[in-house]
Amino acid sequence: MIGCLFIHGFTGAPYEVDPLANDIREKTGWIVRVPTLPGHGETLSLKGHTYDEWVSHAEQELLALMEEVDEVYVIGFSMGGIIASYLAANYQVKKLVLLSAAAYYVNPKQLLLDFKDMLKDFWSGKLSQNELYNRYRRKLFETPLRATLEFQKLVKKVRPILKELTLPVLIIQGERDGIVPVKSAYYLYEVIPSKEKKLKLLPTSKHHVCYGEDYEVLRESVERFLYEEQMNNALLS
Repeated sequence: MIGCLFIHGFTGAPYEVDPLANDIREKTGWIVRVPTLPGHGETLSLKGHTYDEWVSHAEQELLALMEEVDEVYVIGFSMGGIIASYLAANYQVKKLVLLSAAAYYVNPKQLLLDFKDMLKDFWSGKLSQNELYNRYRRKLFETPLRATLEFQKLVKKVRPILKELTLPVLIIQGERDGIVPVKSAYYLYEVIPSKEKKLKLLPTSKHHVCYGEDYEVLRESVERFLYEEQMNNALLS
């Protein structure tokens, strides 16, 4: 049996990866887990939480899943991609998928374009219909500065560990991401030494790639990457 562990992003919740998690669960029958990191969820309560807690929680979820299955794939989104990389470097993870993984944070050029769109929607009375505004307005007011600093410390801690990743890795990045710049994906591809690594750019997707216009391309890329071995074995049997 195969297990998939999904890890959501900073200030996020399982909904960020639910479309992909649900597709994999329905098509494979694998055990799929999508835990909520401490202080995260639909209602944020990040005050007092540290990156060590986030990593420890993900570790416990991974170890519990390993007790139930023969092999585990880990899929991390944004900050979850950083935590997923840490897990893959320290445990027997079979495959790793990084979605908008935050080795770098904030793309000023794209953020400016997004801000212009929001400003235009504001003046035309359509701000309430702006997807980016609706997604982030609550987070801006509910995220303590200390929590953001904890996130930055996590990235600083894990960056050196990326050089230890020798398992198969798929890196997926939206080219219109205003939160995690495209250079983050290129950095990951360059620094990860795996001989089985792939980089897939999504031209019209922003940060939440599981909700972007390129989602079908993302889904097919992930399925091909995760199912490839099983498909080959089926053809040989």
